[in-house]
Amino acid sequence: MYAYQRLEAWKRAHSGLMLTLKATDAAYHPRSRALFDQLKRAAISVEANIAEGYALGTVPLYKRHVRIALGSAAEAECLTRVAREAGYLPLPVVRELEATFGKTLATLSGLFKSLHPLRRKSAAPRL
Repeated sequence: MYAYQRLEAWKRAHSGLMLTLKATDAAYHPRSRALFDQLKRAAISVEANIAEGYALGTVPLYKRHVRIALGSAAEAECLTRVAREAGYLPLPVVRELEATFGKTLATLSGLFKSLHPLRRKSAAPRL
């Protein structure tokens, strides 16, 4: 097993990706294609960036990739909401995806903060 696979953030991202792939394959319809393709890319990016950043072996590169993974997880959560509002995915599936991406975001946020030990809590996030 690769060391990054022991990370809770990677485990949650992987779970989110697998749920996304199964849900979008099961509910595929031509009108949902663009949204589902983007949702899959975002979910793939979360997992892949955690693995890539970890494997690069430097803290600055790891931080950068965790930050990218955070953005992709937020994108996946947003697109899941759009899929729900458009009626492309059943509500129980959407709830599971939203919960999984929410937990992934929280875990990634904690991981990102842990990589910034000197960062003040009151500091505004950089945009």
